[in-house]
Amino acid sequence: MRTPPSLEVLRAEAQDELGTVIEERLRGGEDPWAFMHEMPTVDEMVVLLLHAELAPDATTTDAALDRVVGAYPALRPTVDDLRDRLDGIRWPV
Repeated sequence: MRTPPSLEVLRAEAQDELGTVIEERLRGGEDPWAFMHEMPTVDEMVVLLLHAELAPDATTTDAALDRVVGAYPALRPTVDDLRDRLDGIRWPV
């Protein structure tokens, strides 16, 4: 059985992913003032990445989010914040 990565590792990976997306958008000529407010926080990115990974195995979005909280209780406030708006988030994960 594989040990899940630590929250610190997930946060580092999410930070790297966000940095890559920001760099791509800047290189594409976008004004950072126009898009930075749309970018997820590091913890939101962690939840979005975990949700994308778990969603195919979960019966519902709520079930996937419950699994995220079960594995990483420190993410509960972020999950609770995202729970109602997850379907409306336009984020290519």
